[in-house]
Amino acid sequence: MRLILFVLAIPVVVPLHATSQAKLINAFPNLTLFGPVDLQNAGDGLNRLFAVEQEGRIQVFENSPSVTNSRLFLDLTERVYYASGSELGLLGLAFHPSYASNGFFYVNYTAADPLRTVVARFQVTENPDSANRTSEYILLEIPQPYTNHNGGQLAFGPDGLLYVAVGDGGSGGDPHNNGQSLTTLLGKILRIDVNNPGTSLPYGIPSDNPFVGNGSGLREEIFAYGFRNPWRFSFDAENGTLWCADVGQSAREEIDIIEKGKNYGWRIMEGSLCYSAPSCDQTGLTLPVWDYGRDIGGSVVGGYVYRGQTVQQLMGRYVFGDFVSGIVASLAYDGTNAVVTFLDTLPPFSISSFGVDESGELYACAFPGTILKFPSTVTSVISEMDVPASFVLNQNYPNPFNSSTHISFSLPSAGHVSLSVYTILGAHVVRLVEGPLNAGNHRVIWETAGLPTGVYFSRLTVQGNEGRVLSRPMLLLR
Repeated sequence: MRLILFVLAIPVVVPLHATSQAKLINAFPNLTLFGPVDLQNAGDGLNRLFAVEQEGRIQVFENSPSVTNSRLFLDLTERVYYASGSELGLLGLAFHPSYASNGFFYVNYTAADPLRTVVARFQVTENPDSANRTSEYILLEIPQPYTNHNGGQLAFGPDGLLYVAVGDGGSGGDPHNNGQSLTTLLGKILRIDVNNPGTSLPYGIPSDNPFVGNGSGLREEIFAYGFRNPWRFSFDAENGTLWCADVGQSAREEIDIIEKGKNYGWRIMEGSLCYSAPSCDQTGLTLPVWDYGRDIGGSVVGGYVYRGQTVQQLMGRYVFGDFVSGIVASLAYDGTNAVVTFLDTLPPFSISSFGVDESGELYACAFPGTILKFPSTVTSVISEMDVPASFVLNQNYPNPFNSSTHISFSLPSAGHVSLSVYTILGAHVVRLVEGPLNAGNHRVIWETAGLPTGVYFSRLTVQGNEGRVLSRPMLLLR
C-alpha cells in the first residue's frame, strides 16, 4: 500500500514573451446569444453551428462571420429547471453519428419535481433548422441531491457509443461519497449504447463496460469514476483519446485522460493533492495529466485537441480555459510530461465551453453571449529585440520562498528543454519541464506542497544548436 506523503504539482510553463500568441477574436460580431454553454456541429455537411443556451434553448446559425441572426432550433425552457447564476439548465448537446440520415440528437438538462438530470433524444423535422419538441425520448433520469455539480457533457465516441458526464451530486466535499461509490451514477462518466436498447432499459450496456455482469449491484453504465464535476470532455478527432477537465473543490483544477474502468480520485484526492488529509492512499488511483491551483484559475473548462488548419502552432495540443480567471491555454503531452502555454486572458468574458465546426476549427463560448475563435492569421509577437541574446537561468523569485516560487529562463534559440529540481545532496525532486520550446523568455511556477525546509537546486538543460546546462540554488523556508 503506497501513501502520498507529499505531492508536487506539475508546473505551468508561462511564456513571458511568447514566441507566438493565438489571440481569440469575436467569431460572429453581429450575432447575439444568451448564456451559451455548449457549441456543436451536426456533421451533416450544412456548415452550421448549434449554440446551447443554458436557459433551455438551442440556436442554430450559419458558420459565417457575417451572420446576423440565429434560428430557434429547439425550445425546452418549459421542461428545463434553470436558475440564474446556477449550474442548472440545458447543459449539453450531441448529434448522432448518423444524424444526416436519422435526424437524432441528444440533450442533457436538469429538471425539477423531483430534481434530476435528464438525458433525452429528440429528432429534427423536415426543416433542418427546426427540431420536433414532441419527439422527446428519455434515456436516463438521474436523481440529484443538490443543485450543483451536474456535469452536462454528451459525446459520441469513435466506437459509436454515447458518453455522458455526471457530477458528484453537489453540495461541497461530496458528502455522500458518490464519486467513489459504484452503486450510483453520480460522479461518473457513463457509456451507453443508444442504437441497441436493452430488454428493460431504453439503451444497451456495452459488453466491455468495466462492471458488466458484476452481480453485486454495481452500475454497469459506468465507464470511469472518481469525478467531482466533469463539466466538459472531448475525443481527439485523430486518435480517439478521451480528454476530460474536472472542476475542483477549493485547491486544484485538473485535466485527465480517461480510460475504461479507472478511478480518478475524488474525494480521496483533489487533483494531485490529498483532499481531506495531509496524506492518503493512492493505490488504484489515476492522477491528472496536469492540474493547477487558485493562482491560475478556479473552474477549469475542458476543450479539444486542436485538429483544424487555422492555427498550426496548436496542432495536436489540448486547448482549455478557466471560467473564473478567463485564461485560455494549450497543453502538449507526450504520455509522460505536460507542457502548458497560455494563449490569452479574456476579461470581462467568462469562458463556459468550447466547440468545433465541421472543419475541426475551434471556438470558445463566453458569457454573457459571445462565440470566440482563433483568427485565420496568427502573427509572431516577438521582434528581434525580444529574442534573448544568450541562455539564462534566472534566480528564482521570491527567494527564500514558502509555498511556491517562479523560475524563469531565456532561450536565444529553440531546443529540447529539461528543467528539474534537486536537493542539496543531488537527489532528484521533480521534473518541471521536459519537451521542445521555442526561443523566448519562459517562466515556471513551482508549487512545493509537502516539501521540507532546505536548499534546493534548479537545473536547466537545453539541447539544440547550442547545448547548455545551468544551475541555481533556491531556499525553501517553512
